Amino acid sequence: MNMNQIMRQAKKMQEELMKAQEALQQQTLEGTAGGGAVKVTMDGAKNVRAVEISRDVVDPEDVEMLQDLILAAIQDASAKVDQLTQQTLGKYTRGLNLPGLF
Repeated sequence: MNMNQIMRQAKKMQEELMKAQEALQQQTLEGTAGGGAVKVTMDGAKNVRAVEISRDVVDPEDVEMLQDLILAAIQDASAKVDQLTQQTLGKYTRGLNLPGLF
């Protein structure tokens, strides 16, 4: 394989990776906590797009519990984004040591 072939192959892989990243950012995932009492919708770039809170968990005497549930739902959604990112982009980076990519 000559250098031109290697460069073309690398450019093609880079283009495919960029398309996969763009598609990933368009995905939405939902994180939940409290048995679904709090739901957070997050896109593939980890931007929170929506928060739903069941009236059942809104207790003015226990704001800390609600805060914990919201945080847990955000962490759940974030973990799902990480998993989808690994599944989607892992095939491009398998065997490469690219710190900070995930």
